[in-house]
Amino acid sequence: PAVPQVPLTGTVGSWDDYRGVFDASGPLNDSRTVRGRIVGSYQDANSFRDKEKSDHGVFYGVVEADLSDATTATLGLSRQEDQTNYFWGGLPLGVDGHHLNLPRSTYSGSDWENKKIQIDTVFGELEHRFDNDWKLRVAGSSSSLDGLFSGTYLSRYNGPLETTAYQSKPEEQQTAFDAYASGPVEAFGRTHEVVVGTSRRVYDQTSNEYSPYDTGLPIGAPKPDFVRNGKTHSIATQDAVYLTTRLNLADPLTLILGGRLDWYDYDDRVGDEDYKVTRNLTRYAGLIYKLDEHHSLYTSYTDVFQPQSAQDLSGKVLKPVVGENYEVGIKGEYFNGALNTSLAVFQIDQKNLKTQSPTQAGCAVLTCYNAAGLVRSQGVEMELQGALTENWQVGAGYTYARTHYLKDADPANKNQQFNTDTPEHLFKVSTVYRLQGALEKMRVGGNVYWQSRMYNDIALTDGSYRLEQGSYAVADLMAGYQVSKNLDLQLNANNIFDRTYYTAIGASSVWGSTDVYGNPRSYALTAKYSF
Repeated sequence: PAVPQVPLTGTVGSWDDYRGVFDASGPLNDSRTVRGRIVGSYQDANSFRDKEKSDHGVFYGVVEADLSDATTATLGLSRQEDQTNYFWGGLPLGVDGHHLNLPRSTYSGSDWENKKIQIDTVFGELEHRFDNDWKLRVAGSSSSLDGLFSGTYLSRYNGPLETTAYQSKPEEQQTAFDAYASGPVEAFGRTHEVVVGTSRRVYDQTSNEYSPYDTGLPIGAPKPDFVRNGKTHSIATQDAVYLTTRLNLADPLTLILGGRLDWYDYDDRVGDEDYKVTRNLTRYAGLIYKLDEHHSLYTSYTDVFQPQSAQDLSGKVLKPVVGENYEVGIKGEYFNGALNTSLAVFQIDQKNLKTQSPTQAGCAVLTCYNAAGLVRSQGVEMELQGALTENWQVGAGYTYARTHYLKDADPANKNQQFNTDTPEHLFKVSTVYRLQGALEKMRVGGNVYWQSRMYNDIALTDGSYRLEQGSYAVADLMAGYQVSKNLDLQLNANNIFDRTYYTAIGASSVWGSTDVYGNPRSYALTAKYSF
């Protein structure tokens, strides 16, 4: 008879962090033609910030059935519920724009704050495999989101430190459909691969707004009597057809060509800012050359097309982000695929990236944006991931990326960095080693994350200032012990040197201060039992 697998996982961590997960999967009949999986998790946690609490719950269920030897159907659903009293929560700046270096435990919110989200999703898929190695796949999903954002944030934009209260209720409905056929074709004495398909995405978004949207409230002010006073409502529909071919030109040489036609329709149900994009062509081309059994060179080109829903101060929706993406690299595969490496150089040119408007006066929605001119991102990515031996897992990665304006409506932006609050350099390394001999049930490991400095130039009532977070590194350690075939224990120590740093810095003209501390040193003990 079929035996299901049922792992149970429990975690106890710093600041009363309690988590539980169950994951049951296996065949549902003796012939194993029907299989199922149920996953559930729940977390109840406080925080290193005083008064902050959060609850997170997830349920996921899926059934897969073989309708015949060649046809498989899948049906599933999920629910996610998140609730916290931590709204936006940035810490205030000094009057001259410097970090106040407040205790990391400082809670900047009000007692009545509430932020909750519920997401429900249903999905299905049907796949049929033909005798000629072709297959047809049809998939669809529908998800709904209901939320409540009610809280405060701090700022000094009127001079003294003050509180702004805000409430909204977002409602979103997303549906997606995708159908494609894929398989081999014979041409010129070689076998090639083809994928042809179509897709549809519909995004129905409503935001119910409430008054008063109060500024200048004293810190610790009670909750206002919010009254619904309007809403925004839009429906965005994106249809596409696409074709991709993988052509084996020679034993070591493969050419990949692809194209996608998009039709995009943005329907503003409250205002009159509708717009359409018809038959936008997105192209892709790639070339792979296999140097030997371990190494391959590649180069690729991709068009960029990304519709937006953000609005400018006049109420117009920003044009889609368009551009070009170039990449050249080399990939390596060792020990029968157990260890993989890659090195890539890239350049991405994009127009119409959104940037928050320096003033929000006259903005009809929560936040208004400008469309940037031509922005270029250039960089290098290196990665190593996998196993050096049966007992030693390693991972390492480095990214350098500089993003700057090539041109803009504001000539002063030319050659200036685009996202100054994003580090140019990122490095991470991790390892896990299972000990040998008498200690073979133990494993030890750790990881280090490092990033270069980031900064924001901010404008307060008495002048402009540069706020910085210097480069920093965070190190974690772990140790695990396989108690028995069914029970495993693991202890994690995070930020072991208790480094103080900010994950976000600066101030927004909309959301006030955004100085946010990273997590201090913390510990978590996890037990996993498999039935």
